[in-house]
Amino acid sequence: MNWLQMSINSIETIEVVRGPGSVLYGDAAIGGVINIITKKGKGKPVISASVMAGSYGQHNERLGVTGAAGRWTYAAMGENNYIDGYRDRSKYSAPGVGFDLGYAAHDLLNISLGVSYNRVDYQLPGPLTKEQMKQDRRQYQPGLGWWASPSNDDDGRDKFANINLGLKSFWGSFGQLDVSFLYGRKDLQINMPAWFTFADTKADTYGISPKYVLDREIFGFRNKLMVGVDYYNEPYEKDFFTERARTFKSSVAALERESIGYYMRDEFSILKNLIFSAGYRYERTTIEGRLNDISEPDNNFANEKKYTSQSYEAGLTWLWGNKSKSFVRYATVYRIPFLDELAGFSGAGGGFLTTLEQERGKSVEVGTEYCPLDNLKLGLTIYRIDMKDEIEYVGFFPTGYNQNVGETRHQGVEAYFSYLWPQYFKVYGNFTYHRATYENGQYDGKKIPMVPQYLANAGLEIYLPYNIMLKPEVHYVSKAYLSADFDNNAERLDSYTLVDIYLHYKPTFGRLSMAVFAGVENLVNEKYSSFGLDYEQWGGPNFYYPMPGRTFKAGVKFEY
Repeated sequence: MNWLQMSINSIETIEVVRGPGSVLYGDAAIGGVINIITKKGKGKPVISASVMAGSYGQHNERLGVTGAAGRWTYAAMGENNYIDGYRDRSKYSAPGVGFDLGYAAHDLLNISLGVSYNRVDYQLPGPLTKEQMKQDRRQYQPGLGWWASPSNDDDGRDKFANINLGLKSFWGSFGQLDVSFLYGRKDLQINMPAWFTFADTKADTYGISPKYVLDREIFGFRNKLMVGVDYYNEPYEKDFFTERARTFKSSVAALERESIGYYMRDEFSILKNLIFSAGYRYERTTIEGRLNDISEPDNNFANEKKYTSQSYEAGLTWLWGNKSKSFVRYATVYRIPFLDELAGFSGAGGGFLTTLEQERGKSVEVGTEYCPLDNLKLGLTIYRIDMKDEIEYVGFFPTGYNQNVGETRHQGVEAYFSYLWPQYFKVYGNFTYHRATYENGQYDGKKIPMVPQYLANAGLEIYLPYNIMLKPEVHYVSKAYLSADFDNNAERLDSYTLVDIYLHYKPTFGRLSMAVFAGVENLVNEKYSSFGLDYEQWGGPNFYYPMPGRTFKAGVKFEY
């Protein structure tokens, strides 16, 4: 998913579905799913325009229109996003456009067409050592002998295009049939002299996803049945060159992934306030690949790997009190290796790894959401996910490779709360305890790198007179072991606390509404890194990616 392609102006709602979702969403839906529902036109035309500016040369401009006329609905938007970057050579720009057109052919059929295009240009400043960050944490990697080449000329350009044709057929008491046809194209260009890498990637996605939904009562009890098929064909080609000018092609990788998944899920109210849910998914995936390495013919391969995947889920949800609920759920999950995990065609070792298996897991969740007052919500979830054959990159680039690491366990607790005092304030927060460990093999009992054990967030919305809102937020992330520190014997990535504060003003003037905001992110100028790599195990220094310091932002939006 290219998040830069998704304009905020085009989003109607964002739904976060926590927990495993392999039955409905298939491959990789292990910890949760984000559903983004885009805007559809309705009523009179609504024109929106916004502009935002901030620190480090950031600016963002958006323009959109939505509406409906007769049986037609329409929504169109454009956006330009740009920033010079916190660090030297970290500039990026991301212009994009998109539209959605809908037509209600008659009461039984709706047709929609969505098209989007986005281009991202970016620079890559590279990681820094702690000593280099003390000297200047905003510099690009200046070079460190054998361990790091200068990142003074690394950059890339990505282009994304998507077309989605949707059909909805309404059959009254006999249910509804939704069919989605999609096509996506990615053109990726990477130039990394620091790693002697110059490559062009072309990746297409063809998909069709029919889904039947029957939502009706059975003997007075609510029942919702979903049955569907997901088919995807994804050809992928990557060309490597010896220099930026691309006058000599050194190798060509051609891969293709084809998958088809069948699923069924049902929710049945066995009592008025007790819902039983169950689902099953069966999926077959074939990945074929070949590499023609002109400079190193010994690296050539031509092979394929097939995967058969199954996922189950079953759960009970008890609705009690006014708006409270409790639930228990068991599910199995899976993840098919990515193309560049299965095939070592980017200079990394391993060739085509026919022994690399899919990740599989079992999940158990128990939780409750308690609403003792209309505006007070308290939630608690306890979870455990036992994974088998998780994939990790081992060794040192370019001779390293991906392998299945055996069994791992992710277990913990999530808690959250929110309280709204209308016209005065809203307070909210959440806390996560997450313990991720290896459960067998060489690193039995060790913690998985780059997984912080504690996460906490809290915020307050203060409603002031004249449609003004003050919104401070605090975010905490605990320490974590560096990437590749499997035996937990290196220094850890430091914990950090971020404080953000925003001021919003939302007046209205008839049909014209306005929203003005100003904010400061990382108010206390915390110096932190979100990622670090353990190079000490190979005799070098550890590397980090420093994150931005104090950032000022302000913007205005008009809607008419």
